[in-house]
Amino acid sequence: MTAQLRAFIDIASDSDFPIQNLPYGVFSQSPTGERHCATALGDWVIDLSVLENAGLLTLNGGPYFHQATLNAFIESGRANWTALRQQLQTLLSADHATLRDNQALREQAFFKQDAVTMHLPVHIGGYTDFYSSKEHATNVGCMFRDPKNALLPNWSELPVGYNGRASSVVVSGTNVRRPSGQIKLPNQDRPVFSACRKLDFELETGFIVGKNNALGEPVAIEHAWEHIFGMVLFNDWSARDIQQWEYVPLGPFNAKTFASSISPWIVTLDALEPFKTNSPEQTPAPLAYLREDLSANSYDINLSVELQPENAATADVICQTNFKYMYWSMAQQLTHHTIAGCNLQVGDLMGSGTISGPTPDSYGSLLELTWNTTKPLTLSNGEQRSFLADGDTLIMKGYCQKDGLRIGFGEVSGKVLPAIEFNFAETEEETREAV
Repeated sequence: MTAQLRAFIDIASDSDFPIQNLPYGVFSQSPTGERHCATALGDWVIDLSVLENAGLLTLNGGPYFHQATLNAFIESGRANWTALRQQLQTLLSADHATLRDNQALREQAFFKQDAVTMHLPVHIGGYTDFYSSKEHATNVGCMFRDPKNALLPNWSELPVGYNGRASSVVVSGTNVRRPSGQIKLPNQDRPVFSACRKLDFELETGFIVGKNNALGEPVAIEHAWEHIFGMVLFNDWSARDIQQWEYVPLGPFNAKTFASSISPWIVTLDALEPFKTNSPEQTPAPLAYLREDLSANSYDINLSVELQPENAATADVICQTNFKYMYWSMAQQLTHHTIAGCNLQVGDLMGSGTISGPTPDSYGSLLELTWNTTKPLTLSNGEQRSFLADGDTLIMKGYCQKDGLRIGFGEVSGKVLPAIEFNFAETEEETREAV
């Protein structure tokens, strides 16, 4: 389908969801209502189960869409992914009468996006977060280690990652509770128990695994893209002070387990195809199992972060960057994840790691934007931020645009709620007395 394809409903030119996109998600008509699989077109959510029941979608196997997740459809394979996209683009096109002229069926299938509840689009059995932005890793290394040796020796040799907590991945719009835990203050010998004082966001994307591999059978780099269904926006909330104390020697734990937010719509790689671009040059050349053609193995995705204080009328854009800066590709991440024999499953989520660009306004976290509190941000309402305050809402957006075609992701948002008050929490004075 070309950029000239037109839907039978009016779609704003700046919409994230033209007929060339058709991302997939899961919705219900009320917060506790029955969940169905859907696609997005302009301002509308289209119930795929209604079209399936009407015999307008003919896929191998199934039915797939009268379900609470997309897992069964995704697992049915590439042939069905392609067939569904083609069938939907035909059904929704301006010159096809079957759905266009059937008002009764359209009333059953079409719902305004702002009138429904969106849910996690897949069952996520496993979640892994990578650390694949060279700019981000360099910035963090400069802050906490020797600026002349900001990157650890392994960083340029492999996609560094860790296995995170899948159960706390939440859909956009879910409030996030400020976590509490142990933090180590610089002037004290022992840690204190406290609400996180350095709550941060991490601007990321994620990809959804679309094809299983068997335990003990790695996915070769030349087949890695076949195992990726699509992409989402991803905010990997981070408790920096909790992490700084706990992460040696095994890495993040409670600093990351409390919440990770994803956008509700999965944008397919087919929709992103026109926006392929080259990855940065990799030096040294990766080992053979990670070596791939760097031309057209990444995507030109514009990304932004907005921060809105609780009593502010508008949000401020505090970061603008691009996915194309990522050093390690999604294929390299997936292949490295499986090289020791790990069996990935359909619906698994892989986070890109914080996406930072080369300029200060393109840094993908407050840790970098404020250089660990030394350069606070001043918002349009006069308030300053070094890290997130209670009541702040974070909104991440992403889109591709070229030659009059715009393919977007919508947004992932979340509001910070105050920490739970614990009656056993020690004050800093009590901790010093205990020492």
